[in-house]
Amino acid sequence: MIYRILYIFVCLGLTQVFAQVHPIKIEEKKGKNRITFYAVNESYTPYDVLFEVKGKNFRQSAAKPRWVHVPATAKVNLKTIILFRDKQPVYTKSIKVNDSLSRRALKKEYEKLDIPPPKIKPKKQITIYTSSKCPSCDSIVSKLVRDNYLFRNVSLHEQPEVKEQLGKFLAKSPIQMDSVSNPIISLGGKLYSWITSYDQLQEELNKE
Repeated sequence: MIYRILYIFVCLGLTQVFAQVHPIKIEEKKGKNRITFYAVNESYTPYDVLFEVKGKNFRQSAAKPRWVHVPATAKVNLKTIILFRDKQPVYTKSIKVNDSLSRRALKKEYEKLDIPPPKIKPKKQITIYTSSKCPSCDSIVSKLVRDNYLFRNVSLHEQPEVKEQLGKFLAKSPIQMDSVSNPIISLGGKLYSWITSYDQLQEELNKE
């Protein structure tokens, strides 16, 4: 689906604030005799942006506005206007945003924004029960964190009551649970005690 977002806001004076509309926000940086406009993309989707400023008491490039590429999680300088001395600028701003990227869009230098990726909600709820004698636990947990999955990590050493309950479900005594060397993983409420790698976890997670 191609998003077409067109919005116009009239600013009277330098102190007016431009309404910000998702997915691209327009940020203004005001200097002594100029205003610079930036496109701020806080999403993980790149867009092309067509930005225009119209009004009086300032000057700007006479070139026809062009579509500008705004990468994912990036900030791009769109335009700078020069203010006339002792004049209050009156201007209208408009922006069009397109997620159907064009090769003709102008590619400018950009500032990469430090925005964490969105959390991934798995098809099945993940709970991983770990123990100190589990060599594969840290590897699986670290890869879930790396790939930004939503999951629960429960330490059986810190929660002995949970260990006792799991022992009942797995037909193992608390003493036997102390010697478990694999993680115990719940996927959508079903327990797995044989998974020892992240690949095996992914395989079970993606089964219908």
